[in-house]
Amino acid sequence: MIDNQLRAEVEEWIALDPDPITAEQLRNWLAEGNEVQLRQSFSGFLQFGTAGLRGPMGPGPSCMNRAVVSRAAAGLAVYMKRHHLTSVVIGRDARYGSEDFTFESAEIFSGAGLEVFILPRPLPTPVLAFAVNELQVGAGVMVTASHNPPQDNGYKVYLGGTVAGQRYYGSQIVPPADIEIAAEIAKIHSASPRGTEWTILNDDIFNAYISRTIKLASKSYQNKIVYSAMHGVGTETVEAVFAAAGYAAPILVAAQAQPDPDFPTVQFPNPEEPGAIDLSLQTAKESNADLVIANDPDADRCAAAALDPKVGWRMLRGDEVGALLGYFIASEMPELIVGKSFANSIVSSSILSKIANHHRIEFHETLTGFKWLAKIENLGFGYEEALGYAVDALTVNDKDGVSAALMLAQVLGVLKERNTGVIEYLDLIWNTYGFHRTEQISIRVASLDQVDKVLAKIRSDRPEAIAGYKVIKFEDLLAPENSLPPTNGLRIWLEQGVRIIVRPSGTEAKLKCYIEVVRPDGTDQDKESAETIVTALKTELLAILT
Repeated sequence: MIDNQLRAEVEEWIALDPDPITAEQLRNWLAEGNEVQLRQSFSGFLQFGTAGLRGPMGPGPSCMNRAVVSRAAAGLAVYMKRHHLTSVVIGRDARYGSEDFTFESAEIFSGAGLEVFILPRPLPTPVLAFAVNELQVGAGVMVTASHNPPQDNGYKVYLGGTVAGQRYYGSQIVPPADIEIAAEIAKIHSASPRGTEWTILNDDIFNAYISRTIKLASKSYQNKIVYSAMHGVGTETVEAVFAAAGYAAPILVAAQAQPDPDFPTVQFPNPEEPGAIDLSLQTAKESNADLVIANDPDADRCAAAALDPKVGWRMLRGDEVGALLGYFIASEMPELIVGKSFANSIVSSSILSKIANHHRIEFHETLTGFKWLAKIENLGFGYEEALGYAVDALTVNDKDGVSAALMLAQVLGVLKERNTGVIEYLDLIWNTYGFHRTEQISIRVASLDQVDKVLAKIRSDRPEAIAGYKVIKFEDLLAPENSLPPTNGLRIWLEQGVRIIVRPSGTEAKLKCYIEVVRPDGTDQDKESAETIVTALKTELLAILT
């Protein structure tokens, strides 16, 4: 039996729902007395944070739907007007609901008196981030759930220029903007005015993005690169960038080249997930390729795979790609970083700081998430281990999987001219700065409350050793020891050059653990030693964290 309070809440929501389909679904659940579904859909308003909105599609305030999006847009519009921001550009991926949410937002923004621009079709997130600066608008919205499962969608918010003393320039929101926008969303309890005035952009922005991005390419190369868009929106843009730069057209993974919101060939549309790039590796073997590059569905992340002489084709870890790009830019393209700095997130490898120090480049460490890396002025190169790279922050002040793909193609071209390869280049880096072996453990949980309980347990009962390696230092990131803002996480240093970080995921119900083991050189002995340590740590950490 549905109690009167829940029934009243559902009926109030139905009265304001602009989508007849989700409204009808709720009416049916009421008629059926389906309390389970109703309570799932009315378990609180979908949380708005620094990643904006992200969640499963469905009716009610706890899911992604037109009613939730309209309130989010209305709340954002209030925030914008308070800060004298008068214009917004909207982009979208090709997921279910993305186009509906784009025009739902446009109607609300227009009704609020804002000038509204819409990208002409589903395009990568980096194009939207670029458009914020190129159009000099106050804000940008990207409708995407990035690499989340097919049933999800989301809503990323970018700001332009400087807002409330924070330098944004086309980057994602950080506190307190997220808190203030969420507070405005919570105040929306009636239908917002709607308008019909907006401009659907032509290809000028897209072409400008291509023209700016190809400036990274100092020379054209004709190597065989396999590319996967992971059923997302990257193919058109990557092909256009490679063609304009004079590079050979990438060899497409045909089954994943075109947008498909069902993501039929992968369990999760994330290159980091096991099996996600299997088709790419198969295509590389069949075509005798030189390199594999894969984007996530909104093309802001970039993965790579190379032929390892010892094990065959394998995906490179995000930190390996970060080391490759950082070392290449520092040693081969110093003109890109005159007066600029390098940066990475705290969960990324310490290798970039050593490269930067060796080349006398200013280095910064930030909290996890590109929203923090993008706030660093004069960023020459920044990365996070979760496949996010900024090789051209002046063009896109965010992670950009397309420009990263072009830079990787250039690295490959230079190496092939020298009769060497990507794995050999990594060994050069390890032998110069020490072997840095990193590993991530990702544990899916029913809710983030479980993550908080695990972290609380470790805080109250700090380990003296893990897998037999003595704890040297324990840092609670809620009270960090350096200039980092507080965040929910733990950073633990062990003997034998080991660092461990445990934190909740910022976008999914996951507990994440990051391991780094540093050995003096890139010899086989050092690599085997690091592998042994990582294996032992993973076994014990899984027991501690689950």
